[in-house]
Amino acid sequence: MNTTAVVALFGCLIGGGVALVVRELAPAPPKLGPALKRLSPPSATAGTPLPEQRADNIVGAWLVARVPAPLPRADLALLNQPVEQFLLNKVLLALVGLVLPSVLSAAWILLGITLPLFVPAVAGVLAAVVLWFVPDLLVRRDASRAREEFTHAITVYLELVALRLASNIAVDQALEEAARVGTSWSFVRLQEALLRARMEKTSPWQVLEDLGTQLRIPVLRDVADFAQMSGKDGASIYAPVRARAKSTRDEQLASAVAKANADSEKMHIPGAVMCVLIMCLLGFPVVLKMFALS
Repeated sequence: MNTTAVVALFGCLIGGGVALVVRELAPAPPKLGPALKRLSPPSATAGTPLPEQRADNIVGAWLVARVPAPLPRADLALLNQPVEQFLLNKVLLALVGLVLPSVLSAAWILLGITLPLFVPAVAGVLAAVVLWFVPDLLVRRDASRAREEFTHAITVYLELVALRLASNIAVDQALEEAARVGTSWSFVRLQEALLRARMEKTSPWQVLEDLGTQLRIPVLRDVADFAQMSGKDGASIYAPVRARAKSTRDEQLASAVAKANADSEKMHIPGAVMCVLIMCLLGFPVVLKMFALS
């Protein structure tokens, strides 16, 4: 086997490993069918392995119990990603970064390029450190987008709850009927929470309060406070719900305007750089001619 084939083989192996890691890191939106199955799982039959008995879950649980690493549990709960899988991905990425420079250096040696031994070692440690924090950055970015999307969904949910309350129905029924209108993943999470409250015979506002605290979404906790106020005191919450929906829309509009202004300011930078480059290209022949004459 010649050196070109060896390098191609190493490249295929590395590319396949990176593709698998990226595929595992990409979050998938939850679906209503599997979510309802998780709430009422079927009875296990003989010879069927339980979900907790999978090898990656076992290794991930072992790592969670022994690796003292801070984990973004609220972000992972929002993205519906297990903590064990997240920590396992971090460890696998770190191992890939640690081994990758050594593999590349071996390929270079086969091509006749010699490197000092400390170069792949230092590069491997640096790559492992960088790749260790890559899942955290990805989860933080995805969680920020998911919270923004969830907040938009809660705004619509508040309006739907207010419409149901205007029909003089109970708060519990208004919360459930409004959640059943939407089909996005945000409304699916609300449906799961309210269905769990009905199955466990608990108050829906307590479940919404727990969900808002777990996911760090203040608007959802406000919905729970309104429902609790109506459930305990019998007060009409139509006006507060509409007012909270309006204030949330105003906050989202102001945030969108600020983001658009920031993006517009960033668009001036490429134009300024382009003008500088054009001026340099126009002035370079003149400066070169001046130096040639002198």
